[in-house]
Amino acid sequence: MENGTTELYQSPRYRMLENSHILLWLIKDTCWALEFKTGGVVMITPTLGMAIYLVWRSRGSKPEFFHNTAIVLWIIANSIWMIGEFNDQDWRQYAVVLFAAGLSVLVLYYLFWFRKVPRNPNP
Repeated sequence: MENGTTELYQSPRYRMLENSHILLWLIKDTCWALEFKTGGVVMITPTLGMAIYLVWRSRGSKPEFFHNTAIVLWIIANSIWMIGEFNDQDWRQYAVVLFAAGLSVLVLYYLFWFRKVPRNPNP
């Protein structure tokens, strides 16, 4: 695997950060679904902050970096859509641009780098 990738995957701290990020994301989206505006908006900061931190931490691993970058774009898009709904605005068109950007990041990764990343035969 690439330098740093093995350590990243084996790091309990990194996995704990990823798992806590999922928890933050679920809290944010639950607040959205329950129309708890304050909670949803407040949860954008820790959710996005953790996602950006995970991008930074994964910068030595192309697969992790590209996927985490797509997640950041997804969370921003998701947050824009949520704020729009909370304010009776249809901001989905802005969100779609960011969703498409996230998908584009992953398409670029899978087209140009996926096959070049060495695989560990014994995960």
